[in-house]
Amino acid sequence: MIEYYPYIRQLHVASVATSLALFALRGGMMLADLPLRRHILLRVLPHAVDTVLLTSALMLSYLLRQYPFVHPWLTAKVCGLIAYIVLGSIALRHGRTLHIRAAAFVAALAAAGYIVSVALTRSPLGVFAR
Repeated sequence: MIEYYPYIRQLHVASVATSLALFALRGGMMLADLPLRRHILLRVLPHAVDTVLLTSALMLSYLLRQYPFVHPWLTAKVCGLIAYIVLGSIALRHGRTLHIRAAAFVAALAAAGYIVSVALTRSPLGVFAR
């Protein structure tokens, strides 16, 4: 199954880019208070993309035999992912005021940047590892 690694990795990278683009779009629409942000496609598509993202991540972890809570950089990615999900939820749904939503949106984007930097450096310090 290792022969599928390049394809699964490419799928993972593409789904990361798509997921982040959709989050940025939805966050921008939330900040601008555009009613289009409630469109059914913008509510369903992110879940489908994130399912592909998570599935490809699990497949890569299995293929490479690298697991969270065993390899520190993967543990950091999982912790960053949890922060991203919580902050994204506050930004797009649960923030009581626009100020709180905006702050959570920026923090979620920072968490996403951290996750990407950890993936690229394979270090829990991310861009600060160099």
